Amino acid sequence: MKNLLYSLVPVALGIGLLFLANLSHAEAQIKEVCKDRKDKAGKVVVDKKTNKPVQDCKKIKIHKKLEGTPVPEKK
Repeated sequence: MKNLLYSLVPVALGIGLLFLANLSHAEAQIKEVCKDRKDKAGKVVVDKKTNKPVQDCKKIKIHKKLEGTPVPEKK
């Protein structure tokens, strides 16, 4: 019984450390950014059915910027 218990202790500690490491990591917000599609001439492409500009959208992650002390300037 002791051998089984001693073999499970490192596994439990490893799982606990992974859980704590995941909690300390800040989750990024996901934002969708859209830009108008342009043709080779540089004009905005317009959809014929809706008469609205065609857009290319991407999902990007926005991370929280951490506050820190400023780097001292060299003299």
